[in-house]
Amino acid sequence: MRLTESPGAEGAGDDGPAWLAGVDRVLDRIARLCMTVAGVMLVFLIVIFGWLVFGRYVLNNTPTWVEQASLLIVVFITFLGAPVGIRQKTHLSIDFVREAMPGPIRVATYYISDVLLILFGGFMAWQGAALVDKMLNRMIPMIGLSEGWRAAPMVICGVFLILFAGADILTRLLRRTPAGN
Repeated sequence: MRLTESPGAEGAGDDGPAWLAGVDRVLDRIARLCMTVAGVMLVFLIVIFGWLVFGRYVLNNTPTWVEQASLLIVVFITFLGAPVGIRQKTHLSIDFVREAMPGPIRVATYYISDVLLILFGGFMAWQGAALVDKMLNRMIPMIGLSEGWRAAPMVICGVFLILFAGADILTRLLRRTPAGN
């Protein structure tokens, strides 16, 4: 969903400053990049599981690194996809309660939701960075990467949650909307 189409501002008077459209395009590109990387990782995940099956049943030699690599890849796919769901307004949410409320209350719930997302994203980035730092010297068995790589996607996801939810708040504040919306 575009910043200029942000929910909670139905009947907006204008789309805000001209630079907002540029910010919108940049955020859309970031979201598209996240989904592209997650998609490539998903293809790689399928390929390594194909290698696992081939190794186990054809070569009679199971590649033991596949399990650890797949766990790491799934973490990246998950934490790259979640903020994109927030950006595109497709992430799990319960909207019927908010949509049943009168205009000013409905708009307030959008702000509250975005502030909570920013707080959650900040906590996730902060704690993820602490985990990365703590796990940096430990190695993931069989693949020889630092355990910190398992927590790095939490930091990325947290930063993107802050960015996307913050952009939604900024958009609502910069647009001129009629009273009651």
